[in-house]
Amino acid sequence: MAKIGTAGNYGKEIRSDCKVTIELTKSGGLQIELISKVKEYFEDSIISLTKDELKFFSIENCKIKIEDRGALDYVIAARIETAIKQVKNTDKEYLLNIIPQNTNQTKKERFRRSRLYLPGNTPKLALNAGIHKPDGIILDLEDSVAPAKKVEARILVRNTLRSVNFYGAERMVRINQLPQGLIDLENIVPHNVNLILVPKCETAEQIKEVNSKITKIKKKKKLKYNIWLMPIIESSLGVINSYEIAKSENVVALAIGLEDYTADLGTQRTAEGNESFFARSQIVNSAHAAKIQPIDSVFSDVNDMEALKRNVIISKSLGFHGMGCIHPRQISVIHKNYAPNINEIEKAQKIIEAYNDARKKGLGVVSLGSKMIDAPVVKKAQQILDMAKIGGNNR
Repeated sequence: MAKIGTAGNYGKEIRSDCKVTIELTKSGGLQIELISKVKEYFEDSIISLTKDELKFFSIENCKIKIEDRGALDYVIAARIETAIKQVKNTDKEYLLNIIPQNTNQTKKERFRRSRLYLPGNTPKLALNAGIHKPDGIILDLEDSVAPAKKVEARILVRNTLRSVNFYGAERMVRINQLPQGLIDLENIVPHNVNLILVPKCETAEQIKEVNSKITKIKKKKKLKYNIWLMPIIESSLGVINSYEIAKSENVVALAIGLEDYTADLGTQRTAEGNESFFARSQIVNSAHAAKIQPIDSVFSDVNDMEALKRNVIISKSLGFHGMGCIHPRQISVIHKNYAPNINEIEKAQKIIEAYNDARKKGLGVVSLGSKMIDAPVVKKAQQILDMAKIGGNNR
């Protein structure tokens, strides 16, 4: 074990975070140093939290320095725990109470028009992300987290799932590429995550691995809630195997990641998207065949809303139900342009009317004009009407 443990971030540009440095000593009791601009107001509460956590981990003698930049309790607790685990071998977890808003489950069919990516190790971005009303908020453990920060990111994301109000957004976590992602699940599954994104997925066997790990954790922790999966297809092999992946257990949506996909092809991603047309179409077809949601890639230019609008319109025309976003300002554009148009709404209304009329007459067969209407068509029509009710609004 290291002699000195450190975790977190501190500096002029840092907000809502802290840096914790701890050194175990043989005597001297708890020597706590707090550096904070809000020390006058919050010293007692921060010191109390620190002492309680040190006691929890059976530490009686140490020097601990907390350099605070406005961190909330759940962040401070995560940074202290991470630093402790660098100097002390322990599997214990210091858990703050989970807020009631974060105990809900989500349905397989819920809208996933937008999913907002947030770096898992940057707490300031998660605090108010839910007020922008994305359909989902992704706490990212993969590409946005430096390799040296993976462990502390897991602990912070765990605490975020328990302590931050998502304001109704689906609580999502993108784990690391397998096999490292299987380790991430230990910190994520027991804390009411709704959906897990599986990056760089290439085979259905990988989804089986994830499901198996989740099942073991749920059995060990006696958990009953559903955890949905969204594989992200980011390679040519993944595209070819996308249908087998899409029909795997607990998969509710299939996403495509075009940056890595075009890199795999050895080409460049363009605004026109000709280089990814086949892959996007394949993802859409695989998802619809498996009766799950096809989700498009992120649009990387956060300043060009007109280009985003054009991209969403094309995405919808291909059959996608939603896409990722990397800035809150993209959310409303995505929602508005995935909303049903007047022709879609009118057709859906006719289908529902024909279905209800047939039921009133006791007819076993439902038709609209010369076309027969089965249950999946009726279900899709109702989804269109449900989406029309919220239109371009965020929910």
